Amino acid sequence: MKLYLNDLGLLCAAGNDKDEVLANLLAGERSGLIFTDRFSPGRAVAVGRVETELPEIGDDFRYHRSRNNRLLLAGLAQIRGTVERIIARFGQERIGCVLGTSTSGVRSTELALARQAENGILPGDFHYKQQQMGAGADFLAAYLNLGGPAYTLSTACSSSGRAIASARRLIRLGLCDAVVVGGADTLCNLTINGFMALESLSAGLCKPFGLHRDGINIGEAVSLFILSREPGPVELLGIGSTSDAYHFSAPDPDGLAVGQAMHLALRDAGKRPEQIDYLNLHGTATVLNDSMESKAVNALFGATVPCSSSKGMTGHTLGAAAALELGFCWLLLNSNDDTGGLIPSINGDATDSKLAELNLVRQGALLHRRINICQSNSFAFGGNNISIVAGRA
Repeated sequence: MKLYLNDLGLLCAAGNDKDEVLANLLAGERSGLIFTDRFSPGRAVAVGRVETELPEIGDDFRYHRSRNNRLLLAGLAQIRGTVERIIARFGQERIGCVLGTSTSGVRSTELALARQAENGILPGDFHYKQQQMGAGADFLAAYLNLGGPAYTLSTACSSSGRAIASARRLIRLGLCDAVVVGGADTLCNLTINGFMALESLSAGLCKPFGLHRDGINIGEAVSLFILSREPGPVELLGIGSTSDAYHFSAPDPDGLAVGQAMHLALRDAGKRPEQIDYLNLHGTATVLNDSMESKAVNALFGATVPCSSSKGMTGHTLGAAAALELGFCWLLLNSNDDTGGLIPSINGDATDSKLAELNLVRQGALLHRRINICQSNSFAFGGNNISIVAGRA
């Protein structure tokens, strides 16, 4: 059964719509990473924030009011026409909603508790539903009046990739004809200070695969697809997932399970490594992740496949990262660019020569033909790994 990614809505530090995001990625633009101490009082850190006015949530859904859900609503607005067409085609009862996130609306709780500390009571507009892990899927399903399964997966930084795998399964099992699928995560004190406690935050702008890399920048984003049997511009070709459970937060330094995830995705897609035109790396800019991933990619692809980490322009968007970076691949595959412009690996640093050799994309690099097949990697705490292959339909 062929399945297609019919449309895409996304916002991140690289831009607020498809055209803006692609243009900024190809240009290596990283001005969306800003320094602030809003989430870490006393210490300014670089974050990737969505800087645009987000849609308001009306009174009918007042218990769903959170920045995370407003971000989802902004992403939905970009694909609303396709959603309505799919609803007309299949009916609301046959459409599901599966999302990935790591923090959902926790920021709403942080702000509410701060108000309680000042005034002694929680704000009247606060509801626990705003921070529930499943809040986003509940909100979108109710907002669109969908009757299919609606749920959220949270496996840290592979969450929205797992959501895509789960959405595919719903359609293959005949439980849905289409699924609104993707992920959203928003900036909050919890994640910034949590990664600070792990000493995983960069002191400046992150440097994926850089000689002086010292940690991540955290970002926020939404990326929403319509996955269905209806022919569309991009085909979902293959998914590979593994779990090595090597350590709670550190990756297996040999990257064997990561390599297996990439191999399984290729096998599922019926493709050989040399057929991949571009690989979006997980590339967090931590010392251990980049070392492990470079070994795994080199072992499977050698130093031939053009690859890059886009996190140097967006920050690491955690539970939204897998869907966001697959979205970047979707933009390349949906482009009419006959020169094959590639997303560069931007780090403001020399590449670490001690890493296994990779064909990291330089700014302005071209494939010199249309990009036809892309692969995207996402790895998470606990060794939860996923790799996805998509192609021009």
